[in-house]
Amino acid sequence: MFESLEYSKNFQKISMSVTSQIIKKLNNDITQIQKGLQPDQLSFWYQKIISDTKEMAPPWLQDKIKVKQDQVLPMKFNVDISKRAVRYLMICIDNNLQQMPYTTQLYFLKVQEIMSLEMDKALV
Repeated sequence: MFESLEYSKNFQKISMSVTSQIIKKLNNDITQIQKGLQPDQLSFWYQKIISDTKEMAPPWLQDKIKVKQDQVLPMKFNVDISKRAVRYLMICIDNNLQQMPYTTQLYFLKVQEIMSLEMDKALV
């Protein structure tokens, strides 16, 4: 009987240790995911992508590539880009995806999807 009581106490200690490790891991994962969607993080990546796009685009399109962050809604960005420059933007997003945090990657994949849909609407 004492052996089973001792076993039960040891099991509880191990269980609590494993549980606290799992909670710490989940907390760390959630924190990392949240960092990828911070407005300053998104702003950094927009500026990098726009800069790369302007370098890649022909000189006559460079002034037609802009992004502006909304002052009231900091996660809202207005991308002002010529239809002729969209392909350069898409290429630059693809080129930068691997360096981005996971949630930022998902965000910019959605930006690509929206841009593609808008370009398809323009063709119809």
